[in-house]
Amino acid sequence: MTTTKRTTFASVWDAIEDSREIAASLRLRAEVANAIIEEMRRRKLTQARAAAICGVTQPRISDLMRGRLDLFSLDALIDMAAQLELRTSVTVRRRRAA
Repeated sequence: MTTTKRTTFASVWDAIEDSREIAASLRLRAEVANAIIEEMRRRKLTQARAAAICGVTQPRISDLMRGRLDLFSLDALIDMAAQLELRTSVTVRRRRAA
């Protein structure tokens, strides 16, 4: 009988990526992307209308809706959120000891 070692991660992002920096970036991009998508849904915006407001193309909005976060920088997402009149902020603090 083979015993498998379980690995525990602080968050799903840590489990996805080998690098803590990449995981942190993905987590932040996902948070901003989700806020954008929620605002689009709240306003009942079509992808074309959301694209016009955000200053991007409709295919870019489609990529966002499909979760293609690898195609977006954090800066681009923050700019899109600002166009939708969403305010963003980043909190930086020390990690807790394991």
